[in-house]
Amino acid sequence: MNMTSADLDKLVAEEKKLVAIEYQNEVWADGTLEGIEPEIMAEAAFATALTELIRDNGEVSALALLEVLRERISAGEFSSNRVLQ
Repeated sequence: MNMTSADLDKLVAEEKKLVAIEYQNEVWADGTLEGIEPEIMAEAAFATALTELIRDNGEVSALALLEVLRERISAGEFSSNRVLQ
């Protein structure tokens, strides 16, 4: 299989996302063990992510991400009832 540059870029981005999720899961587990409520950890994670995104890419970028996340939530992508494929 011949990979194009775009294919390789997509693969690298997917791998980075998986690593980032793994880091987040580790921090979430640590916070849970320390007795920090999920709502507090979620708010802190959102605030940190948005602050960094706005600093690096501006408010328009952050608002676009929030809209994409809203659509994904509405579609049930993050629901614990969602059947994993």
